[in-house]
Amino acid sequence: MRIVTPEEAVAGIRSGDQIFVQAAAATPTELLDALVGRAPELHDVSIVHMHAEGPAPHLTPEMADHFRHKALFIGPNARKAVNEGRADFVPVFLSDIPSLFTRGIVPLDVSFINVTPPDAHGFCSLGPSVDATLAAIRSSRTVIAQVNRAWPRTHGNSFVHVSEIDLAIEVDRPPYVHDTGTPGELERRIAQYVADLIPDGATLQMGIGAIPSAVGHALRDRHDLGIHTEMFTDAVVDLVEAGVVTGQCKELDRGKIVAAFMMGGPRLYEFVDDNPMIEMREVDYTNDTSVIRRFRRMCAINSAIEVDLTGQVCSDSIGWQLYSGVGGQMDFIRGAALAEDGRAIIALPSTTSDGKTSRIVCTLKEGAGVVTTRAHVQTVVTEWGVAHLHGRTIAERVRALTAIAHPDFRDDLDCMARGHHFV
Repeated sequence: MRIVTPEEAVAGIRSGDQIFVQAAAATPTELLDALVGRAPELHDVSIVHMHAEGPAPHLTPEMADHFRHKALFIGPNARKAVNEGRADFVPVFLSDIPSLFTRGIVPLDVSFINVTPPDAHGFCSLGPSVDATLAAIRSSRTVIAQVNRAWPRTHGNSFVHVSEIDLAIEVDRPPYVHDTGTPGELERRIAQYVADLIPDGATLQMGIGAIPSAVGHALRDRHDLGIHTEMFTDAVVDLVEAGVVTGQCKELDRGKIVAAFMMGGPRLYEFVDDNPMIEMREVDYTNDTSVIRRFRRMCAINSAIEVDLTGQVCSDSIGWQLYSGVGGQMDFIRGAALAEDGRAIIALPSTTSDGKTSRIVCTLKEGAGVVTTRAHVQTVVTEWGVAHLHGRTIAERVRALTAIAHPDFRDDLDCMARGHHFV
């Protein structure tokens, strides 16, 4: 590992190269800034990453002739570029992303990463975002790191030896802070229905946002919960400090919180720093269905943009407009469904935030993507109740989903369902 300036670090990047960028709260901003500074000299450089926090200078319209983003999951800062045709989207299960690199389906020339300073044995930690980064590092010609004095040192399969890093710059930038949202009355009502489905000793997968935060609060009276998830937030810290999450009933990785990445506030990053309870793993482990199903009481909690009356779940687009990605929803929905006493839950508000549009719909919008099929869906929750769909006929699903739609839309849904001979 050779310490250089940011400009020297990116000097060897060539037109036509494909660059992996570590994602989530671990975006290597200084390296991206240095790369964008070389834009006049470069063209057709592909930049591959999942949702990456930060300003994303490579995604501005004026960079379109120099850099093209290949999104494995679309973050808020990439949506405009993707939907204007200045960036590309790869629909892919989160669990499959490492193999895209190792099998050469998405070949990589360079990886940009964020790491802690090396320990006495020469190992640096990837900190809050392992996801597919190790696979990218080992599939790249050149690895360029930000050796970051403000980086939390996480345990697990999160270490990179200095011999694997070609060039490095020194920085002092904490992980990006992400506001997970403040639950309101609506989220608390949804969360209570979700919490009622989760027994003591369950292993949880939860995402990010106001609903997961509210679910965390609603679980304060549970005992010995475990965490096996692709990502986690401050809500998990609250549950650990309340004595709710102990991991003592987990069939695998007992006593450990296992995740691939995290996003939240400074308290979260302080909690995980050098904490042996945290076990960071790549997504081809955390999201492996054969692993997930081994937790007897696995409870997977995911969200959706809309759900149709047959049970099709759209989570990655609003009609033709691409919004996020496939992510790990199907990995965990299927894994939890296969677990002995598992529970696969889709939780969403019954309407859009303005109350004008139902999110329980007769048919998905034109162009909408089906992330979870009607055959995979098991349980749908809104603030109006719980719909159990597994093993149910279309007519039974229509009645169950209409019952948890907002009352203002139930008559219309029933009328449309009858028009399609669903009931």
